This record gives sequence, structure tokens and C-alpha cells, in this order.
Amino acid sequence: MLPNIREQAYELAYRLACEKLASMDIELQCHKCGAQYVDHNRIIVEYLHRPYLIALPDSEISLKDNKEEVSLRDRILILHYLTLAKGTPATNRLVTFKQLPGGASYFPAFFQRATKRLLNHFGKEPELLTDAAAKLGGYKANYADVAVTINAFPRVPITIALWQGDDEFPSMGSIMFDASISDYLSTEDITVLCETIIWGLAKSLS
Repeated sequence: MLPNIREQAYELAYRLACEKLASMDIELQCHKCGAQYVDHNRIIVEYLHRPYLIALPDSEISLKDNKEEVSLRDRILILHYLTLAKGTPATNRLVTFKQLPGGASYFPAFFQRATKRLLNHFGKEPELLTDAAAKLGGYKANYADVAVTINAFPRVPITIALWQGDDEFPSMGSIMFDASISDYLSTEDITVLCETIIWGLAKSLS
């Protein structure tokens, strides 16, 4: 997809998400997704360990107490989370990307955009993952050689696991989700979210 066409697609997705949120019971959606309903004009939602303020009715999104600009991709993810949330309780059962709706056919792209980048940055030194994840509010998980869970949104935990390689076998990595995740984000949104998380983890190394 050419850059200008991609940007147009993002702008359309953002506009549609704004329209959808404006038509919904905001207080109910906040309850479903764990966002803070301040009043009929304002919502606060945690996204990657940072509070975001959504001003209604135009769905203007900004970081709370921070002037930093919020990227269009992040704004779309936040609005999709708010509008898609069904309030489904966590199952505490992990699934892989291939188990998500349409995930098996889209997995090669997901691997390139997320898992491969994870291995490129942390495969040789998986112990670095723990400290990097802590900067995104992540904490240790009991999987693999090194694993962390990052609460991307209040109801969307992402678990990242790494297995140390050796002379015979390369390092391996996996990104896993609570089985309820498809009640909060689409499979494409999950791909973008994981790509964003890996980018954030890698950025913390520099």
C-alpha cells in the first residue's frame, strides 16, 4: 500500500471510529473496557502504561498532563478498544496469534512485523526483556526462559516469551494473548498493537 493511500485508510478508520463512539452509551462502554468515565465530555483510558484523555463529542485524544502528540495509529487503537469492548472477563487462558480469527492466514505478516523484530532485538539477550517491559508497566510471567506480561489496555494483557538459543538451535519467541482479546480488538488491531509494543521495547534499549 502506497504511503498516501495508507494514510488515507488510517484517516478513514479514525473518522469511522469517532463516529461510532459518538453514537454509543459512553458510560457503559467505559464500564466494559475499564476506562475512567470522568463526565459526559471526558474519558481517561490507560494505554501502554500512560493515561490518555478522550474529549467528547469529537473524540480528540491527548496524553493527560502531557503535550506530546498522539500518533494516528495510537488514536485508532484507543478508539477501536473503546468501541469494540464487550466487557468479557479474562479467561486466564493464553492463545497464540494463529488461534485468533483469521490469525492462521495472517500469521506470516504478524511474524515479520512483531515476532521477528522481537527476536532481532532480544533473541541473543532475552534477559534484557524484563527491564525493557517494566518501562511499559510490564511484569515477569512464568513461561519460557524469560517472559513478561504487559497490560496494553486495562482488559488486554499481552504476554511475550523468549527461549534462549544455543549453538544448535536459534532463539525462539512467542507473543500470546488472553483468549478474550478478540472481544476487545480485531486481529489487525492486535497486529498493530504488538508491532507498537515491540517498537517501544526496542526503543528502551537505546
